[in-house]
Amino acid sequence: MSRPDRGTRAMHQALPPELRDAVDDFAEHLSRVRNRSAHTVRAYVTDLVSLLDHAVRMGCVDLAELDLSVLRSWLAKQRTTGAARTSLARRAASARAFSAWAHRAGLLSADVGAALASPRAHRELPSVLRADQAAALVEAPTRQAPPVGSAPTNPPVRPAPSVSPAPTDPSPGPTPGAAQTAETEAVPLRDRVLLELLYATGVRVSEACGLDVGDVDHGRRVIRVFGKGGRERAVPYGVPAQRALDEWLRRGRPALVGARSGDALLLGARGGRLNPTTARQIVGAYAEAAGLPRTSPHGLRHSAATHLLEGGADLRAVQELLGHASLASTQIYTHVSVERLRAAYRQAHPRA
Repeated sequence: MSRPDRGTRAMHQALPPELRDAVDDFAEHLSRVRNRSAHTVRAYVTDLVSLLDHAVRMGCVDLAELDLSVLRSWLAKQRTTGAARTSLARRAASARAFSAWAHRAGLLSADVGAALASPRAHRELPSVLRADQAAALVEAPTRQAPPVGSAPTNPPVRPAPSVSPAPTDPSPGPTPGAAQTAETEAVPLRDRVLLELLYATGVRVSEACGLDVGDVDHGRRVIRVFGKGGRERAVPYGVPAQRALDEWLRRGRPALVGARSGDALLLGARGGRLNPTTARQIVGAYAEAAGLPRTSPHGLRHSAATHLLEGGADLRAVQELLGHASLASTQIYTHVSVERLRAAYRQAHPRA
């Protein structure tokens, strides 16, 4: 089972054995059969443990006693403790998913969660950068020093050299200072290609950090991405991102590559695969240093989608590029575009 937080683990351990086993089996189903990410499994498990803990407190001693009234009571309790509508909607979805699985597995005589209603989640319109702001952000690494924490503080771990005869070439090798300079110069190249890829392709930060060198098709200017649920898709990128990739692979990555690098495309300052948390810090720091609105990798994803639609891209094409399973997830960007149009109208039209 994916490791939830300490409080959830304690509640999980306190459940009756039958309920505890059901949680573990459901988590295994999500991970192995549904191919859900560790983060998604952890969220489901947290919700489910909370539900079953509530059921036990209501007197349910085995799973067969779980019914719709228990589910509704659990959601009502969440509402009274101040849970947001989005949280309630997610928890209701977790309860329905577990109920459906338990019914198929023969643990419940009926799918009691099928009739469970949940509040419609209020969707906030995502904040997006203007096209000129996005351009300023992706070009920032070429104009300013790397944000604090991006530059390498220690050289990457190098593979242990094999024992071999001394070289006959009398020319001196690179000095430690020169190597450190190369590593320092590599970081802005890494940051530039990260920002270019996030904006050019609209991929999620986890997808960008998960890219391998072999996932880049330089001839067709396409990257192979593995998204949620392990779904594979091909996403094109433009000429500026190609230039940034070429520079990174030619001058940047070789300076940071080490024993822990493997095939990772984007590397951290110590030579390992770039961590999504570090990537978020990089984006936020460059945006702040450039005087731009507070921005995250997901903000660049929102911006890319909105600018594609404003440029006339088909909604279905944007859905495929972003890797959305449902068109409804992509339609939020049409609302963003309309709101931006309305704002421009109110500002500029004399009869607005």
